[in-house]
Amino acid sequence: MKDLAVRLAALDADAGAALRVISYFDSLVEARAGLQSIVRGAAVLADCPARLTDDERRVRIRVTAAGVNAWLDEPAAPDWMSTTAGSATLRLERAGPPGPVEAMILERAAGAVRAVLDRTRGRAPAADPASAELLVDASAPADVRRQAARRLGLTEPAYVIARPTEIQVCSGPLPELPGRAGIGPAVEILELPASAAAARVALRFAAEGTDEDPGPPVVHAAELGSLALLAEVGDQSAAPDVKALEHASAAAPWMLTTLHTMAASISLRAAATTLRVHHSTLQDRITHAEQLLGWNVREPQGRLRLQLALALRRLQRHHP
Repeated sequence: MKDLAVRLAALDADAGAALRVISYFDSLVEARAGLQSIVRGAAVLADCPARLTDDERRVRIRVTAAGVNAWLDEPAAPDWMSTTAGSATLRLERAGPPGPVEAMILERAAGAVRAVLDRTRGRAPAADPASAELLVDASAPADVRRQAARRLGLTEPAYVIARPTEIQVCSGPLPELPGRAGIGPAVEILELPASAAAARVALRFAAEGTDEDPGPPVVHAAELGSLALLAEVGDQSAAPDVKALEHASAAAPWMLTTLHTMAASISLRAAATTLRVHHSTLQDRITHAEQLLGWNVREPQGRLRLQLALALRRLQRHHP
């Protein structure tokens, strides 16, 4: 095979490289190599970082082009080269459609990953919304809820992820979460109804991440502290500061993003860096915003007032 790859490379570089890819992954499968070795091979052969994720089996592996394990919490870019291996997804951290060699790397690596997962971890548990709903139902008998947890393959502690249209019960590492989500605290199986309630509150604080709704898209209930009490306020839109915020937001498309960044940053200079604007430009924007809001957002009390107004506005936008 190696001699054939050399001869093909003299005629067609891509064909020779593809044959070497086939030979490489076939040897890994024959040696019963693990997932780390497969992902490392994909990264080194493609000369770019590669990552393997399987939320249902709680697998997260990332290897750099130098062959070093280095997981990053940043979500995968939608334009990265990727393929599926059952419930798992293998990605090369390179934008654009895969060329002949990258396509072969993805195909052969995915086949090797599928073989390892089936051999070592069995089939991933199927999605079971009914069991998830049962787990967060405090009125269901304890033994019934424990049976549902076993069906889902959960271990303790477990936690609830609230999404706009569904809930998900997990244990182990947090899966990748596109879009808005609220994360409940990790608890014992029978305490999952409380985790679900906290996750739903956290979801209301989660933003869409747009100019109209700036803020973090994923919020952990454990990090809210006393802010969670704001969710018990009746009509948040009636709050004078929320009305002032809505009035200011109509003045310029950058208004809400600027105010959120300013409220979430340790300094104006840090906010300017995040917004990628000059410090003086940010100063002008804030001065304009203060005129519309009616209070000074640069002082500690005014900054807190702004943070609360932004939180109340988000709660109103995402009312259950």
